[in-house]
Amino acid sequence: MLASTDDGFGPDRYPTAAPDTAPVPVPAPAGRASEEEIAAIRAEGLTARQLRMARRVAQRHGIEVASDFEAVRVLRRRGIDPFQRSNMLDLVVTEAQDSGRVQLPQTVRQTPQLPSTESFTPERRASEILQVQRGIAKRRRRKLALLMTRLAFFVMLPTLIAGWYYFSVATPLYATRSEFVIQQAESQAGGLGSLFSGTQFATSQDSITVQGYLQSREAMQRLDRDLGFRDHWSQPGIDPLQRLPEDATGEAAYRTYKRNVKIGYDPTEGIIKMEVIAADPAVSTAFAEALIGYAEEQVDHLTRRLREDQMQGARESYADAEQKVLDAQARVLEMQEQLGVLDPISENSVVMQQIGTFEVQLAQKRLELQQLNDNARPNAARVAGVQGDITRLENLIASLRAQLTQSRGGSTSLAMISGQMRIAEADLQTRQLMLSQAAQQMEVARIEANKQVRYLSTGVRPMPPDEPTYPRAFENTLVAMLIFGGLYLMMSLTASILKEQVSA
Repeated sequence: MLASTDDGFGPDRYPTAAPDTAPVPVPAPAGRASEEEIAAIRAEGLTARQLRMARRVAQRHGIEVASDFEAVRVLRRRGIDPFQRSNMLDLVVTEAQDSGRVQLPQTVRQTPQLPSTESFTPERRASEILQVQRGIAKRRRRKLALLMTRLAFFVMLPTLIAGWYYFSVATPLYATRSEFVIQQAESQAGGLGSLFSGTQFATSQDSITVQGYLQSREAMQRLDRDLGFRDHWSQPGIDPLQRLPEDATGEAAYRTYKRNVKIGYDPTEGIIKMEVIAADPAVSTAFAEALIGYAEEQVDHLTRRLREDQMQGARESYADAEQKVLDAQARVLEMQEQLGVLDPISENSVVMQQIGTFEVQLAQKRLELQQLNDNARPNAARVAGVQGDITRLENLIASLRAQLTQSRGGSTSLAMISGQMRIAEADLQTRQLMLSQAAQQMEVARIEANKQVRYLSTGVRPMPPDEPTYPRAFENTLVAMLIFGGLYLMMSLTASILKEQVSA
């Protein structure tokens, strides 16, 4: 027996450990004695840690053993207590010293792996396999229970809450749908300018502008002033998640407006689609009709300035030409009143006619005088009378000609009057021609302005629905479950990746 019974674990002893005063066993045959000793050591109920320590103590003393129980038996035969505290401390100190020095490559002696002397029956093998299978099944059940718990907490519970809200709490909402298109007046002009006329490409910019206006704060404020948008969504009958507080800010009201007024533009067809949601079908239809009216005004406002600019220049040019015509007419009338001549051309014609008549009479008188002078003894009285007539006719013709070309006694000659009147009439004719051109330009500008006109054509008029459109309880609940499931899957994958990185 060993001098000390300390196994290195303090005063506690195992129930199957041998007493301190055990008698020395009687020597027996070698093979049978070793088996009996191993059986006795196995009966002591040593722990796995004690058996490992005994094998390490045997290796430190250079003893080759086939099993841990063999190591205990050999050490006790050599008088070494494998469980003595001093041996365990020496083993720890030796390991610490070995870990402190540099370990060089050494030759490792291969020891033959001898078959274990421990008996391993099929019943025991089946029992251990069954125990392992039960452990695996237990771990699987535990992991499955944890998985179901997490799914219930992170997926099923939020889904049930969402379903309860959509089926029981959410306020029924009515959606009014309408469609309209912005069209342009047909243009008869040819060329590239009319290539896209009448298509959606000609009004796409206007459609996008109208869409932006209907989704703006200005449209929301105007709808609130006209039909009380905020008062409608602040009613107590609306559920708390969709209700707008009475003292809500403008941004909160605008978020509610954007959530319940949906505007879409289809660029392939050029159609603007609008959906207006409200808690009452009549109110929803009224909101939709008001927004369509705002869109019509906005479309008219888009081209109003262009049309006004095109017409303003034409109107100003026509007004100026018309005023100048009036001024020219007034000047002609003033000259007629001042000179006392209605028509200088007629006056000149009358004077010229008189001069022609008098010249004919003068020629006759001259011929008559020659006839009288051809006589040998002409009548003096007749010759003097004819000469007097000739003189009077010449003076009269001279005065008439002077009336046409000369000014006498402050009066204006017919030539000057005729020239002034012709200038005034020419100016009047020029102004009339300019007035005619201005009128033609104004008509062309009016036609071009009409070509720029945009008008809104409603394809689908807003009609009140007879049953609630929202909420779509089943679809929304299913979408909520998919969303929560996706979030849980992302969190699980992220946690697994982080755990793997940390453990690596």
